[in-house]
Amino acid sequence: MKNARFLLGVFLLFVISIAASAFLSHDTEETLDILFTNGRVLDGTGNPCFYADVGIKDGKIVVVGRLQGKLAAEKVIDITGKILSPGFIDIHTHAYDRVKDETSWVGKDEKRYCAPNFVSQGVTTLVSNMCGGGPPDIQKQRDTLSAKGTGPNVTLFIGHNAVRRQVMGKDFQRPANPEEILQMKELVQKAMEDGAFGMSTGLEYVPSIWSTEDEVVALVEEIVPFRGVYMAHERASGLTPMWYVPSKDKPGPPNMLRNIIELINVGKRTGATVLASHIKARGADFWGGSRAIIRLIDEARAQGVDIWADCYPYNSSGSDGRTVLIPRWAIGRNFKEELKKVLNDPEKTEDLYEDIKHNLNWRGEAKNIIVMDHPDKSFIGKSLDQIAKEQRVSDVEMIIKLQMEGYVKMPGGARLRGFSMSEIDIEAFSAQPWTATSSDASIALPGDGPVHARFYGTFPRKIRHYALERKAITLEDAIRASTSLPAQILGLRNRGMIREGFHADVVVFDPETIKDKATFFEPHQYAEGISYVLVNGVFVVDDGKLTWKKPGYVLTNKR
Repeated sequence: MKNARFLLGVFLLFVISIAASAFLSHDTEETLDILFTNGRVLDGTGNPCFYADVGIKDGKIVVVGRLQGKLAAEKVIDITGKILSPGFIDIHTHAYDRVKDETSWVGKDEKRYCAPNFVSQGVTTLVSNMCGGGPPDIQKQRDTLSAKGTGPNVTLFIGHNAVRRQVMGKDFQRPANPEEILQMKELVQKAMEDGAFGMSTGLEYVPSIWSTEDEVVALVEEIVPFRGVYMAHERASGLTPMWYVPSKDKPGPPNMLRNIIELINVGKRTGATVLASHIKARGADFWGGSRAIIRLIDEARAQGVDIWADCYPYNSSGSDGRTVLIPRWAIGRNFKEELKKVLNDPEKTEDLYEDIKHNLNWRGEAKNIIVMDHPDKSFIGKSLDQIAKEQRVSDVEMIIKLQMEGYVKMPGGARLRGFSMSEIDIEAFSAQPWTATSSDASIALPGDGPVHARFYGTFPRKIRHYALERKAITLEDAIRASTSLPAQILGLRNRGMIREGFHADVVVFDPETIKDKATFFEPHQYAEGISYVLVNGVFVVDDGKLTWKKPGYVLTNKR
């Protein structure tokens, strides 16, 4: 029996060698489109890099190996000293889900369909309609994006918030009744039939704040037959949600640990693949919370729950840096005038101080909140803590002073950015084998208003800052978290690795120079060190320059 198996093995090796020789002979006559030579390959699996040439034809990777000049190509590119990896898959974005005009999902400038801030950092596939956003009609969105064309490939989710709003209208500050849940289930099922990859929620946002676990479970059950993924924006990312106001709301609001337990329960009750979106431990009083969250997820995975997470490599949240520390009830629509009235009422002033102190903690304390813009230019770039000491007032008094002496038409009187997460927690989450890289970004062009640095720098930063400099993760794992891992979560069988027969979504970068240039004061800066990016075998970045081509596909759950 053993001899038979041995002979069979020898025979199979012989057949494979003959097939490979025939392939090389055939392709010598049939010229490749593109051939990368003399580079190192990180194939996306987490394995060490290896030297290989990579040949591409008709949008596919057709050969990987040391070819030594055996194959000809229309375009031969020597990438000595550089690394070739799969194109990055950004598993959490808002690229095409926020524009109200459904005839143009990117706004007036159609160059945005090219998604330059994404492809310039090596992203070849992105996931849109996150945090419960996007339209309730996925087919219409798919048709528009397919007709317009996109730079990267796009996968779409159906948003829970969009579905809930469609069914419940303005009467949403309550749990849905059985009839409403049935209508929502029908919308989710239709979206899955139209190609959605799963459902996302924004449980910290209106109107999904008032949804129950049972409602979520009922809707997630509709995505399971399609092997869909449930991606949950948390009910809270720290000890309290973003909407919580101590002086107005009841004690005991949702917290991040309860949120993770709910997500695990949804996975257990439905059998679905579930994912904790932009996982974080937010607020100075919750730093270090990553340890408890990681333990909960590891235990759930050990019990068979198919749970994952994504994380962006920055310790500041909020897309545009417009942190407001004064509660809305105290400034209304007239800001300064309303605040004056509150300050003239001792009881309301006491509530105001309590709420501001809570917001200070939730945003990372005064020393981690930076003034980005204010009429007094000497404040810009300084922390609230520093300015308060210079002004010889308390942190709370300084926040009130900013509103009273700041921009008349701006809530808070200044543009602030809070750094509300700890690097310790970010590194802990990033080191987990179940955490994929994400940007939580939208499409941007230089000249746009303030945006988060992650819009332009997420993936180079993951490589440069966390792998090469801090060594919190290995370079191999940084690439895996950005390629084969998100492909595995989404169920993309032919993307996310450098493999013969896979779609030619490829990035070539220089490990010596790859770097994110985007800062919070100057975010609209393309990354450095990205030499080539191909989407389906077409250059979207060629020799470091954007081509403004749109070779992306709108993918469907048919994979």
